[in-house]
Amino acid sequence: MILIKSGKVVGLEGTKTTDILIKKGKIERIADNIKADGAKVIEAEGLTVIPGMIDMHCHLREPGQEYKEDILSGSKAAVKGGFTSIVCMPNTTPVIDNSSLVSFIKRKADEVNLVKIYPTGAITMGLEGKSLSEMGEMKEAGAIAFSDDGKPVSDGKIMRNALNYAKTIDTLLTLHCEDLEIKADGVMNEGYYSTILGLRGISRAAEETMISRDIALAESLDTKIHIAHVSTKGAFEIIRQAKKRGVQVTCETMPHYFSADDSWVKGYDANTKVAPPLRTSDDVKATIEAIKDGTVDAIATDHAPHHEDEKNVEYDIAAFGISGFESALSLMVTNLLSNGVSLEKIAELTSINPAKILGIECDGISVGSVADITIFDEDEEYVFRKEDMVSKGKNSPFIGKTLKGKVKYTIVDGEIKYEV
Repeated sequence: MILIKSGKVVGLEGTKTTDILIKKGKIERIADNIKADGAKVIEAEGLTVIPGMIDMHCHLREPGQEYKEDILSGSKAAVKGGFTSIVCMPNTTPVIDNSSLVSFIKRKADEVNLVKIYPTGAITMGLEGKSLSEMGEMKEAGAIAFSDDGKPVSDGKIMRNALNYAKTIDTLLTLHCEDLEIKADGVMNEGYYSTILGLRGISRAAEETMISRDIALAESLDTKIHIAHVSTKGAFEIIRQAKKRGVQVTCETMPHYFSADDSWVKGYDANTKVAPPLRTSDDVKATIEAIKDGTVDAIATDHAPHHEDEKNVEYDIAAFGISGFESALSLMVTNLLSNGVSLEKIAELTSINPAKILGIECDGISVGSVADITIFDEDEEYVFRKEDMVSKGKNSPFIGKTLKGKVKYTIVDGEIKYEV
């Protein structure tokens, strides 16, 4: 039994300071001045209480790449970042393209017992884009969605067949939209900074053309799609217009796309290398606007941990990816609240909407709901330090930056899984 006292509770019907009593994994009561003998008391005065965050896009690297991250280390990083549920991508070694590997992920998650982990299965066998996986069997085994993330499904016929299959079994495809022919061998955003730095650029057209194709396919089939890691002003406008037409499209963006731009690549810090790349300052503004106007449905991390040896090399050959679990909420507090995005909107983007998109039970903070709760101090400033990170992947461009908003408690199914 846990009693949260005097927290600033962000609920479905607004924000108010009150108490929350948790019993047997559920929220039993929300009221002022609750008394509960024997309960563990969390003194939350001055702290903010939101529904447990759901990261609908991350990479845990297990099986096969445990030197970068494993389910245990990734889970520790997730709860430290305030996440109560995470959705892991299938680009492991071997690829999660069969029911046995889906079952493996679920079994390991149960053994670790820190954060709820939902596996994503591959759309195509081996992520090769040539033949569809047995999505039906993987769904029965527990796959919550399907993606070839890390690679696009380049063949339009295969993509159309995948959408038809997904519609038949009522499941979600999370799409990595990137035309590899347009991307070519680019390593950062194509523009002023790629020119002055002498680095090969990635055109925004690589992202925008593939998003257009996949929206057109989904519209023609009247089925749902979810667009991963959207990063450009043009891409948001394409999605915005599709939604106005009634297309069943949702999308996500990541904290690094509203917190950093391609000028950060100056100095050739490979921790800024990510796919899609950090875009321009105008794209950062467009990302925040898309969050405000509802074009963006979710904020995920695309947590992509790498070994130091894969980043401590020349920019051209460094791995793409940012380790994102532990800085995500702080970046939202630092860069969204100050730009007019409310706490209620952040809760919607990190919990309510992801749950709806994925089909996960989530009633926010309400009586009878599952007690998945994130508690943080939105006013506390701190320096984000490499030595404080618990993920194996220390590859973050935000190391050394002063951030605002620090997680104090993460509660999963009524159990405290992280506390400062």
